[in-house]
Amino acid sequence: YVIISDDSSAGFWESVYEGAHEYGLDKGVFVENFASSFSENLNKEQLMRIAIASNVDGIMINADESETMNDLINEAMLKNIPVVTLYNDASTSRRISYVGVGNYNIGKEYGKQALNLCKSISLERSGDMDIVVLVSSVPTSSQMLVYSGIQETLETDVLSSRITLNTVKIDDSNTFTVEETIRDIFMNEDVPDIIVCLSELDTTCVYQAVVDYNKVGQVNILGFYDSAPILNAIDRNIINSTIVLDTKQMGEYCVDALLEYDRVGFTSQYFAVDIEVIDSKNIKMHMEDTAYEN
Repeated sequence: YVIISDDSSAGFWESVYEGAHEYGLDKGVFVENFASSFSENLNKEQLMRIAIASNVDGIMINADESETMNDLINEAMLKNIPVVTLYNDASTSRRISYVGVGNYNIGKEYGKQALNLCKSISLERSGDMDIVVLVSSVPTSSQMLVYSGIQETLETDVLSSRITLNTVKIDDSNTFTVEETIRDIFMNEDVPDIIVCLSELDTTCVYQAVVDYNKVGQVNILGFYDSAPILNAIDRNIINSTIVLDTKQMGEYCVDALLEYDRVGFTSQYFAVDIEVIDSKNIKMHMEDTAYEN
């Protein structure tokens, strides 16, 4: 089996791969982090074409809703190579299963955290409060579900009339373009009160920008993933909280879906992965549990 993602070297995707790889070995299958097999930087579509031509036994891919991705998944399925989408889906394709999270529920969780921050801000000053959600240059359906969850949660509170919610599109083609787009946010006179990050890279870049532009305490960050820099920033009260997916479980579910499909010809259409919120209340416990060192 091969796993294909946007950035295979990112901590999040390395963790998903490790979960799939270790679990696969116990089940008698080998899971390969496909991008690491090539010296050049290939995109997901190129890696999909190579995987199909290589006639692998199964593909796990962080997909999207593009026509090209749908066509590639369908081509793989026609050649009897089952495809599992993970984290981001290709819902109109013939993929056998989607392993992910309830993105709307994640949005509601971000919304609850944002509301609590807005209540604290409203005690300190009057006026409107600005929340920005960072999304891809071409937002995925998963990201828009998260946004909808945030929006609907905010609308339930009396403070909603004072809250402005917007998206900012991030050019996430590489680390440099992400950093540049985020710097542009901080170059403006009006910096958002709250920035919601939906990826590990966005979270790390926003955290660094807050420090570089001396906005610690002025800009609140709701992050994603639990890398060492992110945990350290929560411990130092620079990042307010982060949402963590059970990446090991995500990898295991992908292997289970492919194995079950191979064995009986079908599998569950959806596997839901557990999530956790890490903030100042549980950061010490989390750092101890994961043997994290400052």
